[in-house]
Amino acid sequence: MFAKHWRLASQGRSDIAPIVLFHDSLGCVALWRDFPERLVRATGRPVIAYDRLGFGRSDPHPGSLHDDFIRDEARDAFRHVRDRLDIGRFVAFGHSVGGGMAVGCAAEYPVECIALVTESAQAFVEDRTIQGILEAKRAFEQPGAIDRLRRHHGDKAEWVLGAWTDTWLAPGFAGWSLDDDLPDVECPALVLHGDQDEFGSVLHPQRIAALTQGKSTVEVLQGIGHVPHREAGERVAELIGAWLAETTGT
Repeated sequence: MFAKHWRLASQGRSDIAPIVLFHDSLGCVALWRDFPERLVRATGRPVIAYDRLGFGRSDPHPGSLHDDFIRDEARDAFRHVRDRLDIGRFVAFGHSVGGGMAVGCAAEYPVECIALVTESAQAFVEDRTIQGILEAKRAFEQPGAIDRLRRHHGDKAEWVLGAWTDTWLAPGFAGWSLDDDLPDVECPALVLHGDQDEFGSVLHPQRIAALTQGKSTVEVLQGIGHVPHREAGERVAELIGAWLAETTGT
């Protein structure tokens, strides 16, 4: 798996818990663009992102995703990332399906995960989620559309698209939710969601906040869609920085 690390040039302390980024269903390290640098400046914390197996610059995935792939990220891939990069305490930040993975990591590591930030995370399979995926699938069927994914995922692009659409649209996945993991999240959580999110209503952040055990803060961003860190990157980074300073003291 490929990973990348950002930090301030003047950052000498090694005991500051880094922010670990979990990307969305079509994402990778490169698609975070300049947001990691914004986070570093806004929070003073190192930032780490990695490409899940099958995405970006990581190796191809050997098969298809199973129904527990979101929960299992904490127990499998992220465990190896933590060991390889010697990550102790950390802040989990996840976008979209990566938000669900961040929830799983916070639940799996209740001592080490000091704070959780979810952005546009799905907490269950909603009609709006299905409709948004169906519309995206139709858009990718247009000539040349898959080339946008190939720029970042190379020969893995078709697998990446199928891993998203085939998994979420499968009848057996319709009952998936984060309900089993959320009650095990003990750290404070900042739950971000755009009111124009095409893949999920505000029922998702409300459910995340209601079921976690730590203090949760919900921020519904007006006029923002599914990718707040791209649509309003500086605003989102500053919001996270202020919240972490108030919540963790650093």
